[in-house]
Amino acid sequence: MAQIFDRSSNALARASLVLTGLIVIALGVTLDQLQRSPWVTRQGQRPDQPVPFSHKHHVQGLGVQCQYCHVTVEKSSYAGIPPTKTCINCHAQIWTNAQLLEPVRQSWATGQSLIWTKVHDLPDYVYFSHEIHVNKGLGCASCHGRVDQMPLMYAQNTLQMEWCLDCHRNPAKNLRPTSEIYNMAWEKPAEDRPVWCAVGKEQSGTPTAQSVDCVTKDPAEGVKLASLSLPAAGAFTYKKFTSQDELGRFLVDHYKIRTPRELASCEVCHR
Repeated sequence: MAQIFDRSSNALARASLVLTGLIVIALGVTLDQLQRSPWVTRQGQRPDQPVPFSHKHHVQGLGVQCQYCHVTVEKSSYAGIPPTKTCINCHAQIWTNAQLLEPVRQSWATGQSLIWTKVHDLPDYVYFSHEIHVNKGLGCASCHGRVDQMPLMYAQNTLQMEWCLDCHRNPAKNLRPTSEIYNMAWEKPAEDRPVWCAVGKEQSGTPTAQSVDCVTKDPAEGVKLASLSLPAAGAFTYKKFTSQDELGRFLVDHYKIRTPRELASCEVCHR
């Protein structure tokens, strides 16, 4: 019987298999990079808002505290978007005729809420609680970036699961004293900027993290404590930290943060 295919077809078949494999690999790598790209995560994108609100102007320029607008950040899973009245508290007295603020005045006059575009928008199946993160020593800037330097708000991080897991596998690298949660300019401990921490008695009904008091000046020099709930400096033994790794491990222990092994239930994040 005559041979149907030429002997060179074997080489062609092998080459086509190799080419198919390379295409599949390239497609997988492309899709992997695509789902991490700003096109999907919306990192760095500044969506259009009804009013071009500048965090840089209000936070860095005027010194407005995060909690003034985001009133539920310490006691709710949702940080809260300020109602129009929060804006009017100031803008009924300053910039009262600015065209830029016309939507705010219209909202106040009609009672219709401003429709803001959510920048940090998690999927509906993800449960995230601001309360537990804030009260366990995670600063605003760790997730949202230097908001005080953003003229227009944007997402600095991906907020994807791998980003969350990276922190939960080693939370010590991101923890800070609870007194520094809202300090956007907080810098990790170093030899030239140590942090001293002491542990007081835990009080029922208050977050465990509040039993830890940390200062950035040597308490032995008679510096007044930042926390009014703790006794005088002499009542505690302060420990000096010169690296984030040491401070983080100390805070993980005394803030009673669960380890990855203890976070075994999917319901911790998914509801």
